[in-house]
Amino acid sequence: MTQHDLSRRAVLALPGLGALSGAAYAQGAPQRGGTLTYAVAAEPPTYDLHQTGTFAVMHRVAPHYSTLLTYEPGNYPNIVGDVAESWQAAPDLLTYTFRLRPNVRFHDGTTLTSEDVRASYQRMIAPVPPVTSNRQPAFSQIAAIETPDPLTVVFRMKRVDASILDTFASPWNSIFSAARLAQDPNFPVRNIMGTGPFRFVEHVAGSHWVGERFDGYFRAGQPYLDGFRAITMSPSAMVNALSGRQILAEFRGFTPNERDRIVRALGAEARVQESSWMLHMIMTINNEKPPFNDVRVRRALSLALDRWGGSDSLKRISQLGEVGGMVRPGSEWSASHAEMEQWPGYGRDMAANRAEARRLLKEAGAENLTFTLMNRNHQPYVTAGIFVVDQLRQIGLRVEHQQVELAAWYAAQGSGNFQVMIDSFTQFSDDPTNVLVKYISFDRAEVAVARATDRELDALFDAQAQEVDKVKRKQLVRQFETRAMAQAHAVPILWWQRIVVMNSRVQGWSMAPTHMIYQDLRDVWLAPERR
Repeated sequence: MTQHDLSRRAVLALPGLGALSGAAYAQGAPQRGGTLTYAVAAEPPTYDLHQTGTFAVMHRVAPHYSTLLTYEPGNYPNIVGDVAESWQAAPDLLTYTFRLRPNVRFHDGTTLTSEDVRASYQRMIAPVPPVTSNRQPAFSQIAAIETPDPLTVVFRMKRVDASILDTFASPWNSIFSAARLAQDPNFPVRNIMGTGPFRFVEHVAGSHWVGERFDGYFRAGQPYLDGFRAITMSPSAMVNALSGRQILAEFRGFTPNERDRIVRALGAEARVQESSWMLHMIMTINNEKPPFNDVRVRRALSLALDRWGGSDSLKRISQLGEVGGMVRPGSEWSASHAEMEQWPGYGRDMAANRAEARRLLKEAGAENLTFTLMNRNHQPYVTAGIFVVDQLRQIGLRVEHQQVELAAWYAAQGSGNFQVMIDSFTQFSDDPTNVLVKYISFDRAEVAVARATDRELDALFDAQAQEVDKVKRKQLVRQFETRAMAQAHAVPILWWQRIVVMNSRVQGWSMAPTHMIYQDLRDVWLAPERR
């Protein structure tokens, strides 16, 4: 990961964005006070972090909650305690014991205990309808949770889970009040009451979300801000708002062109940070819909995509970036280019790829296939959809590009009411278990919306999840990817590149290769306005 503080002159001089220093407010101790105003590009479909995976929830709700563990600010992927004061793993890695901080308080004044942790995790592990849990697959190896006293939580494992500490550090594992859950298991869907640095004030749909400092927060002296205001606006509107200083930040990311436009407007007040991104665009193929239940048809769709050529052109105009497999390119778990080129759809000879795609379609009796590609109606999804439609046209397919609002996209994804979808997946950690879960059988994981059943993939997934030797585990990850690419239930298109631009008044925020962590805003402070 690289980080850059860039002045306007630096951006204009270096299109490749080398590491140069622009105006810095980073000197000195954090200052207390002020309201951080930032933009979020979509409305939250729920307030419940357990039941969703979208930034539209995380970027509003995270400041209100705490988790058991967390990633150390500015030092990803190092794990530190949040409400956990300390923890210990048994030598056989089948028992994890957490000691909680004393006097952690919910926003209603009640004290957090081990029962709140147990109830929250039990809700994620075994949700009782109508509650659902996007986190359920991650906790499949937890056998029992014990609370021997109010400040101790013990997790008993069914078997070794190599990713469990990363899982405990997930920002999605918000700790709810056990008392509130007992009254209404769905309380968090439309109510906010946590132990995080900020109290909830209001949400006006389509307009804004407001939080204010919680003076009873367990970290002394924090948060520094008086509050925050998250404003709902389109990407084009947020470019104008940041350029015009109506907002101070947006934490998800901009395109290269948007970055340059903002920097030209803000000059030395612009702060730009860039990183590879733990987020990739996927062509998800509904395995329950003929003819997509035929592996020949699915593989043909993947073979049609010129990923290498697409990366070269699309990274210049969008957030779409590197070619990769199912784990982030450049991470310790990623495949090399040579390894990727052996997968169907990743060879660089596009004439040969497309000839094979046409052969497979003809063999399957689907050479004149017409279908609908469902997509979100905002960027870079639209750009990815246009790219895919063009690529599929080159093997003789006719594709209608249907662009819908976020709620409708999620509804189709959840119900299976789609043929092929421009999908995406993001996680909070590079750990393979957290990422590969998107590609296992649907009856094992609700996020595996290709609705496939592939027990060979499931077995490889389980094997890598239990392997603590990193060399052996990486070999299993390669085997998983090789099988998944051949079956093409769902296939990566391109990975994203993260470009965050903010006003340099915003200090204390940590950049990471994921937009899901460091969003509780407890370390953020505002430098004085320039005169």
